[in-house]
Amino acid sequence: MDNWDEIRTAYQVARIGTVSGAAEVLGVHHATVIRHVDALEERLGTKLFQRHARGYSATEAGQDLMQVAQTTDDQLTQLAGRIRGQGDSVQGDLIITSLASLSPLLTPILVDFQKEHPDVNIQFLTGDRLFRLEYGEAHVAIRAGNAPEQPDNVVQKLTTQCVALYGAKSYIDEAGMPETLDDLRKHRFVAGDKSFKRAPFYRWLDEEIPDAKISYRASGFISLEDAVVAGAGLGFMMEWGAQMHPDMVQVLPPKPEWVAQLWLVTHVDLHRTLKVQTFLKFLKERSADWGPEDGMGCDA
Repeated sequence: MDNWDEIRTAYQVARIGTVSGAAEVLGVHHATVIRHVDALEERLGTKLFQRHARGYSATEAGQDLMQVAQTTDDQLTQLAGRIRGQGDSVQGDLIITSLASLSPLLTPILVDFQKEHPDVNIQFLTGDRLFRLEYGEAHVAIRAGNAPEQPDNVVQKLTTQCVALYGAKSYIDEAGMPETLDDLRKHRFVAGDKSFKRAPFYRWLDEEIPDAKISYRASGFISLEDAVVAGAGLGFMMEWGAQMHPDMVQVLPPKPEWVAQLWLVTHVDLHRTLKVQTFLKFLKERSADWGPEDGMGCDA
């Protein structure tokens, strides 16, 4: 591609969704934005945007271009900073993806990071699908479970979260506090759907509790936590999450085999950019008290 200006313009239109917004960011007239987009679509022979009354929305081809342009823009910004010797400039989009259930922990950190670096635009993405770092869908991913093994990613351990079995006080008052495993098997349980089978605490549940006692299922950790808090039955929660609800009763303490590992994942192309490195350092410092580093503190 021989015209980066056109690509950069289309990237800003895709990111912001309006010609006027892109023009303001780029410091050009809105007519220039339209001209660049039209020229690029003609050059590529495909539509990059759907035009509508509210603005522009990227087509599939436009989304592909935006992802590549995001990575390229980050790399050019890093290069320019090195050439000029401006090592203290942290700016532009910073896209973070994680489990939605981590939002109470992450959001205050993201807000504080932006306060320290006001030229950074935070995008916090959550969802069931795995955002692809190699396509520029995110700069930093925070993932749970086994260590991610996607090629070309840099993986670092962030922390360990202790998981325990809880019930709401209202449920315990109704059904009683179990004292033995046989007592547990008489209780109602809240559990995830089949997509949660890889979680170690749900594997324990499958082995120890009859399936007929799983009386409430949901497809997301937030929905599961809400059900336990509402008194639907006993269920697994992170210790920090349970502490946010004063009426939660711990039925079984954390076990080392139930730990939930959290990983920091970045793509090798962007891992050493100033923006990503600055955020990683900030996040590691602020998340130091999320849980024990090795999981050994997750025991009775």
